[in-house]
Amino acid sequence: MEFHLCYSVSLNLETLKPETIMPKQLTWNDTDDIGILLSETHPEIDPLSVRFTDLHSYVIALRDFKDDPKASNEAKLEAIQMAWHEEFLDRTQG
Repeated sequence: MEFHLCYSVSLNLETLKPETIMPKQLTWNDTDDIGILLSETHPEIDPLSVRFTDLHSYVIALRDFKDDPKASNEAKLEAIQMAWHEEFLDRTQG
């Protein structure tokens, strides 16, 4: 005896956000999103132990990062590091 399940999903394309259809292209200003991605990509790393030169490399290696690698600065890297650290604390201290 075979059973077949059928279902349909209807989407209202007018109300979907663009990032739902296409991944967001990240820039240096997307600190929270980058922090989340770094936490997922490098779950074993304590962000406060990462040098800014390494952090820069981690960010520009993210698949959705599309900004100019030379447009970073210490303030932007520090904001990303703090966003990543918040994610790290949420995960490790739950």
